[in-house]
Amino acid sequence: MNRSSPSSSRSSSSSSRLIRFNKPYGVLSQFTPEGRWRGLKEFIDIPGVYVAGRLDADSEGLLLLTDDGRLQARIADPRFKMEKVYWVQVEGVPGEEALAALRNGVMLNDGPTRPARARLLDPPPEVWERTPPIRERKSIPTAWIELAIREGRNRQVRRMTAAVGLPTLRLIRAAIGPHTLEGLAPGTWSD
Repeated sequence: MNRSSPSSSRSSSSSSRLIRFNKPYGVLSQFTPEGRWRGLKEFIDIPGVYVAGRLDADSEGLLLLTDDGRLQARIADPRFKMEKVYWVQVEGVPGEEALAALRNGVMLNDGPTRPARARLLDPPPEVWERTPPIRERKSIPTAWIELAIREGRNRQVRRMTAAVGLPTLRLIRAAIGPHTLEGLAPGTWSD
């Protein structure tokens, strides 16, 4: 079992279960593997829980699972505006203009984004090594940004950083509402 700690909390209803999982790179937000991507069943063997929201296979970090359909909807549905916090390693170093653009909302091909919270993380967050490692170009510096959004378009964070000239190299979801990655190594879970 890949648990990181004993059962410490349940969601608001005693019959509901909420699981925090630190999803590694290369794992889908579904139990069944597909092609080169692994599935959640390799890490979590709990019947009756479902993913609340999604995280792309090439992204890492916090994924929530629950057996409560209403809670699943509140977490996943952008109408409830639950804030999601991401740590984003980007190619280049963001200036105040790029951070201000992210804060005000940027234009994407499917329309403008809502305003976000954005700041440079200096020093960078202490995170685990990624397998495989990201590809860095020696001649171009990288930096980490914390970006908090309240919507969930497809690959939105990556598209937002690209729109301000900062391609995403690595993306880690650090929090969903009050739930964080704290105490979770990659591939481990806790409820």
